[in-house]
Amino acid sequence: MILGKVIGTVWSTRKDENLVGAKFLIVRQLNLDYTPKENFIVAMDSVGAGVGEVVLCAQGSSARQTVLTKNKPIDAVIMAIVDKLDISIKERLEELVEQ
Repeated sequence: MILGKVIGTVWSTRKDENLVGAKFLIVRQLNLDYTPKENFIVAMDSVGAGVGEVVLCAQGSSARQTVLTKNKPIDAVIMAIVDKLDISIKERLEELVEQ
């Protein structure tokens, strides 16, 4: 799974008929402290996410396991909107020391 932040929308009026009605969002990958990584993906939204929200994405064959993506030509799906991350203080301190 990928932790990311929705940074934009992809508009496509002409697409495969299996994708009509699908909403595609641009998701920038995040580190655990919410700092952005360089990587991004375009993912089909299955949960009603919007720009600025932190989300979880699945890729590959796992992306085709939601009700909305089953048997569709999808490589990435937004499958959850993140409310909060709980990270062990010990892990976070070790991460800060490494930097």
